[in-house]
Amino acid sequence: MKNTVLFFCITLLSPNLLAQTPGKVRKQPDKTLTTNRNSYQELPLGAIKPQGWLREMLIRQKNGATGKLDELYPLVMNNRNGWLGGDGDQWERGPYWIDGLLPLAYILQDDNLINKAKPWVEWAINSQQPDGYFGPSKDYPGEKGLQRDNSRDWWPKMVMLKILKQYYSATNDQRVIKLMTHYFWYQLKELPNTPLDHWTYWAKFRAGDNLMVVYWLYDITGEKFLLDLGELLHKQTFDYTDSFLNTDLLSKQGSIHCVNLAQGMKEPVIYSRHHSDPKYLESVKKGLKDLDKYNGMAHGMYGGDEALHGANPTQGSELCSAVEMMFSLESALEITGDVDFADRLEKIAFNALPSQTTDNYMERQYFQQANQVMATRQVRNFADNHGGTDVCYGLLSGYPCCTSNMHQGWPKFTQNLWYKTADKGIAALIYSASEVNTTIGNGTKVHIVEETNYPFEENIRFKLAFDEKEKTVAFPFHLRIPAWCKEGEVRVNGEKVKREKGGNIVKINRGWKSGDVVELILPMHIFKNKWYENSMSVERGPLLYALRIGQEMKKVTNDVDPIDYGRYYYEVHPTTPWNYALFEIPENKLPTFFCVEPAKSVSNFPWNLENAPILMKTKARRVPSWKLYNETAGPVPFSQIYNMEVSKEEEEVILVPYGCTKLRVSQFPVIGRK
Repeated sequence: MKNTVLFFCITLLSPNLLAQTPGKVRKQPDKTLTTNRNSYQELPLGAIKPQGWLREMLIRQKNGATGKLDELYPLVMNNRNGWLGGDGDQWERGPYWIDGLLPLAYILQDDNLINKAKPWVEWAINSQQPDGYFGPSKDYPGEKGLQRDNSRDWWPKMVMLKILKQYYSATNDQRVIKLMTHYFWYQLKELPNTPLDHWTYWAKFRAGDNLMVVYWLYDITGEKFLLDLGELLHKQTFDYTDSFLNTDLLSKQGSIHCVNLAQGMKEPVIYSRHHSDPKYLESVKKGLKDLDKYNGMAHGMYGGDEALHGANPTQGSELCSAVEMMFSLESALEITGDVDFADRLEKIAFNALPSQTTDNYMERQYFQQANQVMATRQVRNFADNHGGTDVCYGLLSGYPCCTSNMHQGWPKFTQNLWYKTADKGIAALIYSASEVNTTIGNGTKVHIVEETNYPFEENIRFKLAFDEKEKTVAFPFHLRIPAWCKEGEVRVNGEKVKREKGGNIVKINRGWKSGDVVELILPMHIFKNKWYENSMSVERGPLLYALRIGQEMKKVTNDVDPIDYGRYYYEVHPTTPWNYALFEIPENKLPTFFCVEPAKSVSNFPWNLENAPILMKTKARRVPSWKLYNETAGPVPFSQIYNMEVSKEEEEVILVPYGCTKLRVSQFPVIGRK
């Protein structure tokens, strides 16, 4: 009775809600409370078309598990899933899949994929009940036969909210606005009595996704109650701001779940849209630095298997963490325009992400290792083990959350290649070959083609075209100079117009004509970084380089536990030595000792050993005492520079981009040169 009265009062306070009809929303922005506008604005879904290797990656997703998961994985099959009205899984697995399938479908404008995603959207919209709740509403038998009493758990709805936001971006379907408005009234009414952690604890750590959509809806409708809901959500969410600023959360192993951390990282920045206190951005920046310090690895991710687990390069890093951290960085970049978020995003996308899936996008790893010299079924020193299958490549090996969640990585990366700007211009803040159609200034249509083989080459070309070919259009063009670049150069029609140090955004504000060409040159130099036990990484531009190890992939039929870990998986075994130490080389002499050899051309699919577009040759020595332990590289020898026992013979070794590998050493012990 108490809840009924409260809902009745809220309804009376919201005449807009009662006045709404499908397809229409009355916009009455509140005049006293506003959120800070983003530094950059995401473009409609479908406005950006990938080209080159990125398009090929999306095509492989389409033809692989992303486009076929309903044929491969029973929990998301259409005739059973609770998000389609069935009696099966009604938690995160189905929405996870659609969160990657839907943007892929609209980016590729693929009718078959759109038709696969659309029923999930339609069912979600039509499921809304009079009290505002939407989604499955029946308890169901959970995994391992356990009965779940969490049909109204807040967490899976957060994933569906992200899907509906993307669907609206692609279609402008006003039913999404109506559903969200009703649902957010429902949340405002229910959260005081059934808080985020009432059913499971996931929502408490991941509610930044919920808050993000609340603020997005506020930008459209201006409904004041949405800001009230934002306050309530923030209050009930795990306090990342205080934890990053004032506690030892990130220095303690096991202190937080790796995916919760990846998703929650953006929450303070999202909340800062309504609260301008600099502590929110400062907390995230400090959190990322501490994460690097205590748990960081050279590929851009961190030790989390599944709990936070330190910086040893043989600890696992979960695939879900990679795609969720990418989305958090994309969200933070859009809000702040902070170059560090873009640099980190590219580091993960060009290194950790491609190494964790197979070429045909049909299998994936649950955990990857920065030093991974065997990918076999074996219980390893992880915080959580799943029958020893965690580093095998399979559809269900390890744990199947990544089976559904891995699909969002590349489509959302594509969606963040371009932004509109607050000064009515356009921005390219992360780079890959693409085309974009948008408007600038006061509505002039512009088409820009980005030509590049980045991150494998230094040059990026942008060709501009307008509907009125003779017209001059004035607007600012924003370009990022990555922090790893000592100094970038911008040319317009061959004329040098700007040089800028790394870590900044260049704004070229001028009158533009059809046919203008902007060239961005980002000179890449070889550099090194220090990691766990004084180990060393070798990097060039946004790419990490790793030892090229001969590899043999073996398909293993799983007769032991096929329901849990799949009917088959792939093991990867080394066919060449891996236990090498590199020489300690001064920074200014690195180009002398690491010979860079680019390929004659970049393949449409560069992410394997056969097609590696660029490699380095250098000298190394083997470390006889560094051996396998439990089918994993043993503890990396502490680099004492001069006293490490190594073989007498120097050997030439080849390093390739980390993303091209399935086996590798990327954090090397270091020896002194005699």
